[in-house]
Amino acid sequence: MVKIKFLLFFQIITSFVFASGNSSETVQITDSIFTAKIIRDQWGVPHIYGQRDADVSFGLAYAHSDDDFETIQDVIYALRGDLSLLHSSRDAAVNDYYVHSMNFWGMIEERYENEIPEDVKMLCKGYAAGINKFLLDNPLKKRKGFEDVVEEDIIVGFSHRMPFMFGLDGILKKLSKKSPPEIIGFEDEGQEGPFDMLGSNFMAIAPRRSSDGYTRLWINTHQPWDGPVAWYEAHLVSEEGWDFYGALFPGSPVPLIGHNPYLGWSHTVNSPDLIDVYKLTINDKNKDQYWFEGYWKDMDLRIAHIKVKILGLIPWKFKRVVKKSIHGPVIEFDHGSYAIRISSLKDLRFLEQWYRMGKAQNFSEFKDAMKLHAIPMFNTGYADREGNIYYVYNAKIPKRDPRYNWKKILPGESKRTLWYDYVPYDQLPQVFNPFEGFFQNCNSSPYLATGSKVDVSQALPDWTGIETHQTNRALRSLETFGVDPSISRDEFFQYKFDVIYSRESILANVRERYLMEITEKGIPEDIEEAVYLIKNWDLSADSLNTNAALAILSLPNAFRMDDLKYNRDSVTKKIRENIKFLENNFGRIDVPMGRVFRLIRGETDLPLSGGPGTLRAMYYKKFGKIYKAVAGDCYIQAVEWSPDKKVKAWSIHQYGSATKNKASSHYDDQAEMFSKHEMKIIRP
Repeated sequence: MVKIKFLLFFQIITSFVFASGNSSETVQITDSIFTAKIIRDQWGVPHIYGQRDADVSFGLAYAHSDDDFETIQDVIYALRGDLSLLHSSRDAAVNDYYVHSMNFWGMIEERYENEIPEDVKMLCKGYAAGINKFLLDNPLKKRKGFEDVVEEDIIVGFSHRMPFMFGLDGILKKLSKKSPPEIIGFEDEGQEGPFDMLGSNFMAIAPRRSSDGYTRLWINTHQPWDGPVAWYEAHLVSEEGWDFYGALFPGSPVPLIGHNPYLGWSHTVNSPDLIDVYKLTINDKNKDQYWFEGYWKDMDLRIAHIKVKILGLIPWKFKRVVKKSIHGPVIEFDHGSYAIRISSLKDLRFLEQWYRMGKAQNFSEFKDAMKLHAIPMFNTGYADREGNIYYVYNAKIPKRDPRYNWKKILPGESKRTLWYDYVPYDQLPQVFNPFEGFFQNCNSSPYLATGSKVDVSQALPDWTGIETHQTNRALRSLETFGVDPSISRDEFFQYKFDVIYSRESILANVRERYLMEITEKGIPEDIEEAVYLIKNWDLSADSLNTNAALAILSLPNAFRMDDLKYNRDSVTKKIRENIKFLENNFGRIDVPMGRVFRLIRGETDLPLSGGPGTLRAMYYKKFGKIYKAVAGDCYIQAVEWSPDKKVKAWSIHQYGSATKNKASSHYDDQAEMFSKHEMKIIRP
């Protein structure tokens, strides 16, 4: 009876896919426990069907491996602390030491059985089995010595990645300098720099704010276009109620952003202060002891076995002592020993929370999932078919003693600087169904989500590290969505792809200051034409704009990212460099921006609009004679619910679903639409 029921369910679902004219390939995969159906549409996007959620996870892992096993393999080696076996680089060695020093696998051994719910374990088991099934079917992909993936790998993968999402790598870099930094923690710099790659946007409008009574949501994160945090698109459907269309990173059995028929959400990166660093006083007679509360306290010591390949060929294992104080993992530098205390380091429920969010069917269920309060960061923007919109500055912020300066390195001798509790979820900045019928977040102040300071709950103390600045994207969002009282569908799309810098943005202000100062000083003859172009630039990053290329290449050097100090001479120097670059490669300096800034994917070479810090965010690196986009707008969704609660959605990927398979037609088949600001329909 169950089998008959599943077949009927499958026929109904697949009839929708075939009827929409999108199906191009169907594959069924099975092992001793799991069964899934993978139907790829005309864009190669996998629509995965299974009786249980775990079956769908099994199929997801298989499909993603088929499109990008190379990155999934890197992720697995990294989370196991074995990345040096793949890559003979300093970064790989640092990763492996990090895995051992954080003791992720020790936490799994101690807590996995009791803290991970059975349905989440089964989900992880299915995903692990999907990777193993792929390798069984494609044995040439399997490296010698690669051990089968297990369900615990999937949980560790989330723990491994999360601290880097909220800045651990930056703190370690600060500590590794010749002398300890003055400021170690969060420091609000006032506004983003134009080439800051940590970004994302989301916007939602309620029925009262739309011209047709629809509820609409933009899902628009800004990620690297390649690597372990590049988005992969999939549609997951099970008989257990999963029907989620979204995107995820390699190694994740659940989507991290997207929508189901009832609701949707997205994230933007936020920067709460989630890490503290303590200077330890070490015993001169015993380097494994530190002074704490009036006596010498022994550190916890473990031996880490780190695997490397000498000259990239010969496997070798060496031992390294890893240390831990009461504060957290200990790292030693020439200028001292430091302990690091990290929010949610021992929490294993990241995956569970995202899974529950995706299974929610109404706001109450979604908020219950959010109240797990396991995911330690990320602004979250939500909308649903009932017309509700909701924004929360999600963060698991430690409760701290306000007598200390938590931006600096802390003394490690007293328990007063230790923390164990967190700011409760309900006290975080948030707003539900604001009067304005609109909210946005673009890596900016949560207190101005609607443009009004009265909508969001009372500000938390400075030691939380909550942002107070407005990015250019936030300013433009409020200048477009925020001033239109009746937004049509066309306007909803138009505003998202806005390529203008606000006249209130830091880039615009720096331009005005530079022009004033260089004019007062006397414009050098060799840059007169360039200064004229920059002066007459209308702040648009449209591909046809002939002033934008020079301005965008030059102005970001007007200030230093670490302290925003203005440097006029560096701008002048950069202008000269860019004059030479543009004249040598294009024969002129007033070249249309789209000829300089390009989307390069295999043989595909397309012009792009948008720039660093615009709502149509684009971040570039020099690539021979042009600048190649490497991050920014990537996977995007637009979702809407009609007054009668019907859902419709669009999406686009900067490349295509075959993220590593150059032989596939889906390697770059979405790139042209992406360059033209077009999207494909994913729910008719």
